[in-house]
Amino acid sequence: MKIGFIGLGNMGAPMAGNLAKAGHSVTGFDMADVAVEGVSMAASAAEAATGQDVVITMLPNGAILRAVAADILPAMASGAALVDCSTVDVDSARAVAGEAEALGVLFVDAPVSGGVGGASGGTLTFMAGGTKAGFAKAAPLFEIMGQKAVHCGDAGAGQAAKICNNMILGVTMIATCEAFALADKLGLDRQKMFDVVSTSSGYSWTMNAYCPAPGVGPQSPSDNDYKPGFASELMLKDLRLSQQAATSADADTPMGQAAMALYEQFVEEEGGLGTDFSAMLPRFEKRSRG
Repeated sequence: MKIGFIGLGNMGAPMAGNLAKAGHSVTGFDMADVAVEGVSMAASAAEAATGQDVVITMLPNGAILRAVAADILPAMASGAALVDCSTVDVDSARAVAGEAEALGVLFVDAPVSGGVGGASGGTLTFMAGGTKAGFAKAAPLFEIMGQKAVHCGDAGAGQAAKICNNMILGVTMIATCEAFALADKLGLDRQKMFDVVSTSSGYSWTMNAYCPAPGVGPQSPSDNDYKPGFASELMLKDLRLSQQAATSADADTPMGQAAMALYEQFVEEEGGLGTDFSAMLPRFEKRSRG
């Protein structure tokens, strides 16, 4: 396939590289001066999109997605597919889907889970929204870049699945960190706490697979001085998207709202910027009830 790839940052670059290694012709574009092995670079996003079977975008937010889509959709051939792997608001995904459809371009919103490690190793999970035809066209590329792709429904459904998942993740991480901090103050050994909770009704991915307590459970960012991992500011971005969606859908999400407020405080006022989102544990360790 002839592929355009726009957005060659920490996630996009290894994803594009894996497509090139698999034998696809990949033309890339990024605002920064970057080089990816096997990827030929274009001078503009529109140039990278021209004449391609599929164009993949990996961008920071919905506003940038809308701007890039306005630039590249007119350059894309009817029947080509625009696959957006960014994590953006549902409304932006649906707006771009409408613009693509009007021009005869298939659109798939396909945010990912798995982080930089998953992007490098080709083990990402894709949560896709859009038409069956769009998903079918993108599916062989998902198989190269990831280990699983789920077609979640119509346009915007991929973004909806991602932000609902990450709202659970943010809330659960806070609860896990709170519980460890409470256990410390009750004199309960952290390893004993893990041994009980990881095999009891309190078990969760944040406890069992990504434990925020150093030296407990499988290797995680807590064992590397809380270097990300999944950065706290990215968790904050996703929690803000969840609350934006909740407002738009008139959904009551008090735990999601509380988690967003805590990560805002942590990132913007308490030095959490640039740390893994599990660094909430040392944050709670330092605090008292008041």
